[in-house]
Amino acid sequence: MGERFQVRDRFAVGAQFIGGRLRAGTSGRGQDVVNPATGEVIHTYALAGTADVDDAVAAALAAFPGWAGATPGERSDALHRFASVLAERADDFAYAESLQCGKPVKLTTEFDVPGTVDNAAFFAGAARHLEGVSAGEYSADHTSYVRREPIGVVGSVAPWNYPLQMAAWKILPAVAAGNTIVLKPAEITPFTSVMFAQAAQEAGLPDGVINIVSGAGPDAGEHLVGHPDVVMTSFTGSTGVGRRVAEIATATVTRLHLELGGKAPFLVFDDADIEAAVQGAVAGSLINSGQDCTAATRAYVQRPLYEAFVSGVAELMETVRLGDPFDPSTDLGPLISHAHRDRVAGFVDRARGYARVVTGGSAPGGDLAAGAYYRPTLVTGAAQDSEIVQSEIFGPVLAVLPFDSDDEGIRLANDTPYGLAASVWSRDVYRTGRATREIKAGCVWVNDHIPIISEMPHGGYKASGYGKDMSSYSFEEYTQVKHVMYDNTAEPRKDWHRTVFGDRP
Repeated sequence: MGERFQVRDRFAVGAQFIGGRLRAGTSGRGQDVVNPATGEVIHTYALAGTADVDDAVAAALAAFPGWAGATPGERSDALHRFASVLAERADDFAYAESLQCGKPVKLTTEFDVPGTVDNAAFFAGAARHLEGVSAGEYSADHTSYVRREPIGVVGSVAPWNYPLQMAAWKILPAVAAGNTIVLKPAEITPFTSVMFAQAAQEAGLPDGVINIVSGAGPDAGEHLVGHPDVVMTSFTGSTGVGRRVAEIATATVTRLHLELGGKAPFLVFDDADIEAAVQGAVAGSLINSGQDCTAATRAYVQRPLYEAFVSGVAELMETVRLGDPFDPSTDLGPLISHAHRDRVAGFVDRARGYARVVTGGSAPGGDLAAGAYYRPTLVTGAAQDSEIVQSEIFGPVLAVLPFDSDDEGIRLANDTPYGLAASVWSRDVYRTGRATREIKAGCVWVNDHIPIISEMPHGGYKASGYGKDMSSYSFEEYTQVKHVMYDNTAEPRKDWHRTVFGDRP
């Protein structure tokens, strides 16, 4: 893939998109965007401050009446054009996403960008299918029906691991339902979120419908969540930060959607296809260098298959190719930063005191030494209550534990504060059926791990948050349900008035 644009030229004005205009932030602080594959600074821009958040919310508030008043068909047409523009700009988006995140280009071109285009196409259609209860006489003297109405200005906060897809997941259902939005991407990965908003403008969405403020969480992010004109907050990120967001949103009685951390179990029963399970575990644990809240991080393998599974995963992990994200043969890119790489390494280094590192467990040298790379890592022998089994590492690290009975396997899978995703591996439909019923997670895959589709919801149980991204279920987050009831009698006095007026003639 050749470089399609120069980042410094593209964002020379700034990395804020407010009211249809690219502009600089006013915080007085600069932010370096670093290529994690090389450690080089790609660009430095001015961070958004609270004044920029105020301007963005004001732009969204001004645009809301017109956009909310558009017909579902008009919004659908605009989003269809948006999907087309995204598809036309696919190479630019893939390049920028790989550059700022270190993702292998085969991941951005085959997963991130096509998934985003498909999501836009889905919500273009879904905009015309806001469902409600059929109108009817649920009371003998009245006709009732349900309206789904947009709620107003949404303030969303997105993470750095999937900047483009997270922008899509936050923005598309909100605007399809008739809302306007201010999105704060992670300040270290702002490029594709701004480009996403620019593509929407090119497709004809009115200025102010989509606004991007690239700023730090403690000032721009918290100011956005607590802004009096923001009626809903959608946040994706760690459970710890999610608690802070909930605290702020609760104080202002703001509607809240949280998609938080995960520690996905990978449950392998003794009748599973061992080759499929090994392949699935390596792919599911290493997707996006393990920086995925649904990544397979805890594999529980029934004892008859345990040794074969461990040896198979170790062997396959050692074939995974780390390298330049823009080399089509690269399988695994760097972690997002050197600081994060050191955090991941800390978990593994501490685990050496109580577990066995079978393969990996170090940063590569040579040509990759300057980047934030970390080798695919397999850990065995850890206790269920150990840090490496219970904490979200967010890196290419898989812990494997044995179990004996089906009851034990399901119990161990559920033994975590999180409940975002899980997978079950077995040829027995009754076993998988039981596991999918009893595992407490928002998504349970059977004989696979990771695939997502626009038509199905994504969201968690327990400390993984609440509410749904994607699918028509997301409209429940971004619409207000209103019950409308008509009197059908034209009588001035109703029977129920007796409860107030007594039995007066």
